[in-house]
Amino acid sequence: MGKSPRLRTVEKYRPPYPLNKFPSGFALNLGKEIVYLLASRGTPRLEGTDWEEIFARLVGAKWQPSNVGLDGIILQQMAWGAKTVKNKKPSTVSRVRLISGRNSVSFSFGQDKVKHVDPDDMGEKVLSIYNERVAGVRKKFQHLRTVVLVKSDDLLELAAFELDTIMYDAKGFWWQWNDNDNLEGYDKAGDSHVFTWQPHGSQFTIIENVPEHRLAIRIRKPPLLDRDEVLDALKFDESWVEVIS
Repeated sequence: MGKSPRLRTVEKYRPPYPLNKFPSGFALNLGKEIVYLLASRGTPRLEGTDWEEIFARLVGAKWQPSNVGLDGIILQQMAWGAKTVKNKKPSTVSRVRLISGRNSVSFSFGQDKVKHVDPDDMGEKVLSIYNERVAGVRKKFQHLRTVVLVKSDDLLELAAFELDTIMYDAKGFWWQWNDNDNLEGYDKAGDSHVFTWQPHGSQFTIIENVPEHRLAIRIRKPPLLDRDEVLDALKFDESWVEVIS
């Protein structure tokens, strides 16, 4: 047979929008979500699951809690993990610390002895656990991102940005134990602090640079909704409540 057969090319799935180019109306709708939350909840409290649900609504995706924390928001072949971070000035912060799961070398490698262990060897193991988690999710989706909400204590200033969720080449980092017996990973190219791993609890943190062109908004504090007025508007009736035990 002289020639190879000509095949139809399958176009890869394109994300619904480019990285950090949020859909039209995203900023206003995010503001509306936070205004409603403040007016109905009364306290400036926004947890990670709140942000997951809000972001899913804003981009028309499906929210489903994820055990690995990397793919709780799904839209066709696209998935996001969502993180929240507190900061006094979300609009100008340059670096944030993202808690990225618990990487237990005891569970994954059967290694219980941690202290006085070679830091580079330990760092490679910790990083491999995270990479394996990312690889497992990437098998299911063509695109994987992390969407971060940086929030002030009163929720009146917010910043949002996205990062591609990647695996890290262990050869690009060196590690050391700090004075608190936590393991720190540094980028060999610039000696910048990138990772922190706490042996007690196995918490793994990634320090990320905030994109210069992050979305930042400021919100006017809304009045608190009156509980009785809301119940009256709903035409609440005592028959809605049934004591079953």
